[in-house]
Amino acid sequence: MLLNYITAFLLMIFGLYIMIFKKNLMKIVIGMTLFDSGINLLLISIGFRAGGTAPIFISDLKEGAFFVDPVPQALTLTSIVIGACVTALALSLVIKVKQHYGTIDADKVRRLNG
Repeated sequence: MLLNYITAFLLMIFGLYIMIFKKNLMKIVIGMTLFDSGINLLLISIGFRAGGTAPIFISDLKEGAFFVDPVPQALTLTSIVIGACVTALALSLVIKVKQHYGTIDADKVRRLNG
């Protein structure tokens, strides 16, 4: 279980590092995706309970059984859909920047007038 938390924080740190220090717009989009994946893994890891059952199986309920919290799973599913949409939008913006400016280097785009 500790491995999930370590992996989630490493993904978030790597994603944040790429977004801050890389100048290529494609790498920045990849960093955004890594950061989003780290957050999703963290949310799922928080909601996990070893031996827990799904809350929809009430007929199979044994005495002393406990449920897995469905809220982090629902939040993660929503986050995955939103992350896919944001990634698609960011990639389309990178394509338009490449068509308009002829480069995807963030520093060169900032220096151009037009």
